[in-house]
Amino acid sequence: MKIGVLGSGLMGKEAARDLAKSDGVTRVVLADIDLSRAEVVCQQLNSEKVSPARVDASKQEELAAFMRQFDVIINALFYSFNEIVAKTAIEVGVNSVDLGGHIGHVTDKVLTMDDDAKVAGVTLIPDLGVAPGMINILSGYGASKLDKLESIKLYVGGIPVKPEPPLEYNHVFSMEGVFDHYTDPALIMRNGMKQEVPSLSEVERIHFEKFGPLEAFHTSGGTSTLSRSFPSLETLEYKTIRYPGHADKFKLLVDLNLTKKGHEVEVNGHKVSPREVLLKVLDPIVDLKDKDDAVLLRVLVEGEKDGEHTIFKYEMITTKDRKNNVTAMARATANSISVVAQMIGSGTINKKGVYPPEQIVPGKKYIEEMAKRGVHINETSIAAGAHSNK
Repeated sequence: MKIGVLGSGLMGKEAARDLAKSDGVTRVVLADIDLSRAEVVCQQLNSEKVSPARVDASKQEELAAFMRQFDVIINALFYSFNEIVAKTAIEVGVNSVDLGGHIGHVTDKVLTMDDDAKVAGVTLIPDLGVAPGMINILSGYGASKLDKLESIKLYVGGIPVKPEPPLEYNHVFSMEGVFDHYTDPALIMRNGMKQEVPSLSEVERIHFEKFGPLEAFHTSGGTSTLSRSFPSLETLEYKTIRYPGHADKFKLLVDLNLTKKGHEVEVNGHKVSPREVLLKVLDPIVDLKDKDDAVLLRVLVEGEKDGEHTIFKYEMITTKDRKNNVTAMARATANSISVVAQMIGSGTINKKGVYPPEQIVPGKKYIEEMAKRGVHINETSIAAGAHSNK
C-alpha cells in the first residue's frame, strides 16, 4: 500500500518511521510546506521507501494533486487543517485519518461528512492520537464485550519521569493547547445526563506501577465522541494525570486570569496579554528538552456481562525510546495513527464513511499491533465491587 503523510513534524516523522518498517507498505511520501524540512526528516529516517514532497495544504488543488496518489492519507498537520484534508480526501476518493481536534468542534465538522464519504467509497477516521484515539478504541473494545454498558472512566497523562518544580510537568505538545484543556469546561455524563464541569476540578489520587502517588482531574476535550457513540451511559468522565499539587498550582493561574484568552491589561501605556506573557515565561521552564517522559493510561469500562457486574480495565505505561530519541507521547500517538492507517489500507477496516475510532477500529487487533511496536496495553477484567483506582 502507498501512504501519504501530511506534516513532517514529530508525529508525521514517527508515523513515517513506523510505516517504513512495515512489510505491507511499499511507498511513503512525507509532505510539508517547507520541502527542506521534509528532506531532512527523510534523510534521518534513511529508508528507500520514504521520500519528501512540498505541499501547501491550504491550497486545495495542490493538496488534491498530492493526495490522489495514495491509498491512505495520514494527516499529522495542526488540527485547523483537518476539515480541508477530509473534504479533499472525499473529493479525490482516498481514505484519510487525522489526530483530531475538539477545539472549535473540528472533529464534529469532519463527522458531518459521513454521507459524502459513503458515496465516495472512502473511510475517514478522525481522533487517532492517544486521547482522543487510543482511549476511544479501548472504550469501544470494552463496550463490545459487555451485554450492557453503564460507565466509562478515562485517565491519561503525559508526565516527566523525574518531575522538577515549580509545576512538576513538561509539555510534549504546545503549551497553548494545555491552557485550552485546563480552562475550557469538561463534558461528562453523570446519572445519565450530559453536563459540564470546570476543568482542574474533582482532584483524586491515582497510582500506577512505579509511578505514584499521582493526581487526576477533569480537563476538556477528553471524552471526545464517546457521549455520542454511547448515549445511554450512566457515567462518562475523562481525567488528566499529573504529579500531586499540579492542579492547585494551575488553578491559581487560571483564577488570576493569567490564562484567559482575549484578556488584556495596561502596563506603562501598552496593552499586554497576560496569557501571551505567561506562555513565554513558562516555555523554557516546562520544555521537555532531552528528559525522559512517560505516558500513563487507564480505561475502565463497566457494565453487565452474563448477569454479573464487570469492569474491563485497560492500562498502559509507555516511556521514551532512547535508542531513536522518540518521546513516549510520540511513540503512543504516531504508532496509533500508523497502525489504523495500515488497517484501512490492508482492508482489515473496510466500512465506508466517517467513523470515530470507538465505532470502527478492532480493539484486539489494535492491541496486538501496538505490542509489536513496544507499546503494551494490558487488559484485565475485574468484579465491579473490587475496583480500586490504584
